[in-house]
Amino acid sequence: MFLEDEFTIGRIRARRISVSLLVAITAFAACIAAILGLASAARAETPQASAQFAALVRPNDVNSGSLLFPSKEPGFYVEAPRLKTDVVIDVSGPIARVKVTQRFQNPSQGWVEGTYVFPLPDDSAVDALKMQIGERFIEGQIKPRQEARAIYEQAKAEGKKTALLEQQRPNIFTNQVANIGPSETIVVQIDYQQMIHQSGGEFSLRFPMVVAPRYNPAPIVQTVEFNNGAGFATPRDPVENRDKIEAPVLDPRENARINPVSLTVDLRAGFPLGDVKSSFHAVDVSQNGDQARTISLKADTVPADKDFELTWKAAPGKMPSAGLFREVIDGKAYLLAFVTPPTAPDAVTPPAKREVVFVIDNSGSMSGPSIEQARQSLALAISKLNPDDRFNVIRFDDTMTDYFKGLVAATPDNREKAIAYVRGLTADGGTEMLPALQAALRNQGPVASGALRQVVFLTDGAIGNERQLFQEITTNRGDARVFTVGIGSAPNTYFMTKAAEIGRGTFTAIGSTDQVASRMGELFAKLQNPAMTDIAATFEGIEAENITPNPMPDLYSGEPVVLTAELREAKPAGKLQIIGKTGDQPWRVEMDIANAADGSGISKLWARRKIDDFEARAYERQDPAALDKDIETVALAHHLVSRLTSLVAVDVTPSRPADQPLGSAKLPLNLPDGWDFDKVFGENAAPLGGAERHGSATPAGNAGPEQTAAATQAFIAAPEIANMMAAAPTAKAATMIAQKSSTVNLPQTATRADEQIIRGLTMLLLALTAASGLAVWRRRLKGIIAVGAKRNGL
Repeated sequence: MFLEDEFTIGRIRARRISVSLLVAITAFAACIAAILGLASAARAETPQASAQFAALVRPNDVNSGSLLFPSKEPGFYVEAPRLKTDVVIDVSGPIARVKVTQRFQNPSQGWVEGTYVFPLPDDSAVDALKMQIGERFIEGQIKPRQEARAIYEQAKAEGKKTALLEQQRPNIFTNQVANIGPSETIVVQIDYQQMIHQSGGEFSLRFPMVVAPRYNPAPIVQTVEFNNGAGFATPRDPVENRDKIEAPVLDPRENARINPVSLTVDLRAGFPLGDVKSSFHAVDVSQNGDQARTISLKADTVPADKDFELTWKAAPGKMPSAGLFREVIDGKAYLLAFVTPPTAPDAVTPPAKREVVFVIDNSGSMSGPSIEQARQSLALAISKLNPDDRFNVIRFDDTMTDYFKGLVAATPDNREKAIAYVRGLTADGGTEMLPALQAALRNQGPVASGALRQVVFLTDGAIGNERQLFQEITTNRGDARVFTVGIGSAPNTYFMTKAAEIGRGTFTAIGSTDQVASRMGELFAKLQNPAMTDIAATFEGIEAENITPNPMPDLYSGEPVVLTAELREAKPAGKLQIIGKTGDQPWRVEMDIANAADGSGISKLWARRKIDDFEARAYERQDPAALDKDIETVALAHHLVSRLTSLVAVDVTPSRPADQPLGSAKLPLNLPDGWDFDKVFGENAAPLGGAERHGSATPAGNAGPEQTAAATQAFIAAPEIANMMAAAPTAKAATMIAQKSSTVNLPQTATRADEQIIRGLTMLLLALTAASGLAVWRRRLKGIIAVGAKRNGL
């Protein structure tokens, strides 16, 4: 009886425990349901709450893989616009007319503004911008730069579709397109023309496809000028528009190549053609008679990650030695002439003794194929030195080494030492080019009597402080000649070409190891043969003005004299005379202007070269404002984009509703082909607000303890980075921290991560609670049974 009572009591207690547990679990479930309800309510309110952000999204709002960039609103991101580019190049004799069509697609559900940083040839004359909206085309207008910017900003604020094309460097442009609607595509067409390059019997053109990341030194005080009488001075930034030439760069290990490009070339050479080749892309070549070819990419599109280069030669015995073309615009004739001087006879004076200073870039941007090309090129150049030459090797990254600490005789032993040293170089660190250039120009001692000093610079030119280096060459070159060798898939041709021009040398481009022997062979011919100097052009029987370039540069073996001129008469008659000297031997050519063939675009090429002349001689002008006015006047008259003029197109009809805000993002770029992401941006990218490793004055690897602590603090304090880490747990922290070189890899799923996480946690907590309650109930019941059994002697 007692045993039954105990069991009865135990069952009652067990039922009470079960009821208590049920109540607790029910209450807990209600709390979870409330949390889920709040989460759902928050989600339901998100469209209204985030309406003020419109184009901003959270990682879980995206249903497919996308590129997101942190916005100013914590927890929200900007979905980057997408881009496709179509390029059509028409070559007619010595001139190429290029049409670049950029298609900006907005993949988001908000209104966006896209900014695309892209390259064009450094000698391109950009003169047209069209914006297509549906079936309508809106012509861009040339305006002074500040006025064009004001027009664009006003149109953007008013919700009108608008595009703005600005020059940041002669070879770097930005295209901004505002008010692209949800899932909308805006087409912008840019036209330019350029001269065909000729050297050593080969004609060539390049279409650059990507702006390589630039190393941008921090502002430092080198010379102090007190102009305001306040007793204070601020350092001048060596990198103009540094924020305009930077763009997010994708890590190719974690992202597919983007920005696809299609390209076609219609080549009408004007003479019977021989070999036609593409240096870096697979192409199909179809023949249209003996003077014309059509070249197209084998693939429909290629990623924008390296320059396109096309070369062609004349059929044997058909190489033109001269050309004369004329265009009449507004009652004036514009002339384009080129002539290739004959090769100097071998009996001319023997080559002078040479003093060659080789400067090689082994910074992080030169990693991979680039450093191999540079090592091979330099080793070959050193092996070609004559025993009575003198030479030295200087290498630089963010540090510098003067190998021989001055010029030494080019003995077999010294050449072997230098070649072994060069072959052991590896690429890492930043690109502090100025100290190496200063060492090459200032610290090699006086030039020996009768010797010729030459500085050979091997680099990709991935810097933003070009003007500093141009000033150094101008000031300290003395009698030395500066030759540049552009290395890699996307060299900074503006820097390389202009440095060689100021240094009265030449520029050679090497984009693959296959080109090392042939291109360096051409360079050796130029280094070993005297230049044609004292070149001048005059007109007989006609008034001419504004001959460009002015002054005429020196020429080397295989290079033509190329000039443009503005003539006052529409139908001029007379003769053009070009004279020069090779060593002590005079040379002269005469061309009848009446025999000039009709040409197109010559006036714009003249205007572009006239602007280049103004820029090159800026150091001679005492009044910078007057110089800027001269450049602006020429650019406006010929409808050209320049440092001081821009093209702007505006649709008259607003398209973005007044209550819909506008998000903005720079379009991301590919890393140039062959570059190593870690070598450029560092294994540990710089903190927020800092520059990447390649783009910083102090490489991340050399950061001191204070900088490291500051970087850690900035990382911990940034909620956007924490959210980004949650959104992309597999991405490298370096990739996600450095906003200027980062992307976010989103999960390829349409489910709601936050909802699934809450549900999972709820089920887990319910299971744990039930299991815990059941265990307690079992222990207490077992205890009651044990007590009852003991009392009944069981």
